[in-house]
Amino acid sequence: MNQSQKSILVTGGSRGIGAAVCLLAARRGYAVAINYASNKAAADKLATEIFAKGGRAITVQGDVSKEADVISMFEAVDREFGKLDAFVNNAGIVDQASQVADMPFERLQNIIAVNLTGAIVCAREAVRRMSTKRGGQGGTIVNVSSVAAVLGGSGQYVDYAAAKGGVDTLTIGLAREVAEEGIRVNGVRPGIIDTEIHASGGQPDRARELSHLIPVKRPGTAEEVAEAILYLLSDSASYVTGATLDVTGGR
Repeated sequence: MNQSQKSILVTGGSRGIGAAVCLLAARRGYAVAINYASNKAAADKLATEIFAKGGRAITVQGDVSKEADVISMFEAVDREFGKLDAFVNNAGIVDQASQVADMPFERLQNIIAVNLTGAIVCAREAVRRMSTKRGGQGGTIVNVSSVAAVLGGSGQYVDYAAAKGGVDTLTIGLAREVAEEGIRVNGVRPGIIDTEIHASGGQPDRARELSHLIPVKRPGTAEEVAEAILYLLSDSASYVTGATLDVTGGR
């Protein structure tokens, strides 16, 4: 890889917001590492699309809830790109709508492991590579949270909302911790975005059905969230760290 070219790793990069970030980052000149947990076909298709447009992309398998997978994923980026300039902590899951009183322990473990513990472990690996105090050249991190962290997810996803609240705290704390090590850490807090994640929670039409609750009267797109993320990664946001940007249509 041309060492002047910036590199980026996006977890959960094969679909939804992650895929939109990968495509936009490639258009902005990044060499892109697309992480996926199980959908290799979707990741390969996205990489092919980036190649077809003159970009560079690799795919890296890894379940962010498993430390060994996370380490292997980052080591693959080390081998292929030689450095990591930007990291987007995007991987996330929801489960079926449920009240807390009805949530089994196994569900809670899984939701927290992917959405919060996995995000912290991934951030740890990114910092180890970027920190100027550890031999790195600096870098930028964006954590993908959710407006649920503020609204609470009552009656549906309180566990997911609580995990994303933890991600918001991670953004603030880590930003202050590594500010003198050449690393900026920010977050985005998407609102109701029309992506496949709703179908994975058993509500494929959820985004459209909730449009009346959004001041702009429509769900957002993955591309709109990607634009916010690429802004925070860019030099245009060089004095922004520890911030979380709402991309919610006013909700």
